[in-house]
Amino acid sequence: MTRTAPTPGRTDPWTSADPFPVRGMDAVVFAVGNAKQAAHYYSTAFGMRCIAYSGPETGVRDQASYVLESGSARFVFSAAVRPGTALGEHVARHGDGVVDLALEVPDVEKAFAYAVEHGATALEEPHEVGDDDGVLLRAAIATYGETRHSLVDRSRYSGPYAPGFVARAPIVAPSGRRFQAIDHCVGNVELGHMDEWVTFYNRVMGFTNMKEFVGDDIATEYSALMSKVVADGSRKVKFPLNEPAIGKKKSQIDEYLEFYGGPGVQHIALATNDIVSSVRRMRAAGVEFLSTPDTYYDTLGGWVGETRVGISELRELKILADRDEDGYLLQIFTKPVQDRPTVFFELIERHGSMGFGKGNFKALFEAIEREQDKRGNL
Repeated sequence: MTRTAPTPGRTDPWTSADPFPVRGMDAVVFAVGNAKQAAHYYSTAFGMRCIAYSGPETGVRDQASYVLESGSARFVFSAAVRPGTALGEHVARHGDGVVDLALEVPDVEKAFAYAVEHGATALEEPHEVGDDDGVLLRAAIATYGETRHSLVDRSRYSGPYAPGFVARAPIVAPSGRRFQAIDHCVGNVELGHMDEWVTFYNRVMGFTNMKEFVGDDIATEYSALMSKVVADGSRKVKFPLNEPAIGKKKSQIDEYLEFYGGPGVQHIALATNDIVSSVRRMRAAGVEFLSTPDTYYDTLGGWVGETRVGISELRELKILADRDEDGYLLQIFTKPVQDRPTVFFELIERHGSMGFGKGNFKALFEAIEREQDKRGNL
């Protein structure tokens, strides 16, 4: 395989100082029990548009997959259509969850070689797949748990998603975009393994450490966790990594690891330009968000300052706010979106701040603990 020449007028990213350049998140791929129903839920509740499908009708005998988009955010939902498949067995072990955080890269072969040379486990060697719409280049490496990173180059492919997929009409008529991009994806790992995976991203993908949250920053009366954030050189791709810490009771990370059956993706943050509209539409469509006590808002204005959304509306919708030296952000978190208390989502609206809501950690974790207590898992 030869490297595609850079587009005229653009700098070849491999001549830059970044040892592992990425163009951004390519897709978040979910393994689910019923892909058709999952695609319908994310179409109606999250306002995403279904744009492609593969399955028995397109020559894929063992599974069905639906591709949904909202701006640059792309989700793929895959389910087994017959018993005894690896995909079906994965869902039986873990429930619905993320199996692939796919990255778009300018050179699959070079990215794969760099990763493997620096200790990554190879899952798919670089290869081309093609159809009448062109050629897609891809490879894959392993990360925490049973999660993978596919490495994808779409520069010579114009189809709806990938060879084997056909374009399809939206499941429901789109009713306005709720979010436009993936802001960050959070992984949960076992106690004592966070630094191991931070080092993995530093060494294998050239990511740098962006933030670190330990101790009282990220603890409540009952539980605690530790978190570090790694990101690519452009900050387009950000991966916070969490591990549990010793506390009086079971932390949210412990609960996730127990019900998912090991390390995996805990939540996906979705960037929106209008969090108020997004929350109102998603709540009306049945999405459940974590609730925050009114007392949180009694003092919010005193330390977060003026924001685009007034305190009264933040209080009404239970949206959190945080400010740092670069600006502020607004954020809210859903409850788990499947029966197992594992994967959930965040909506985030940034105004300068590149943080993760440090000032909200205590309020957020207490809200999660209230839900854990209802489930009998605190």
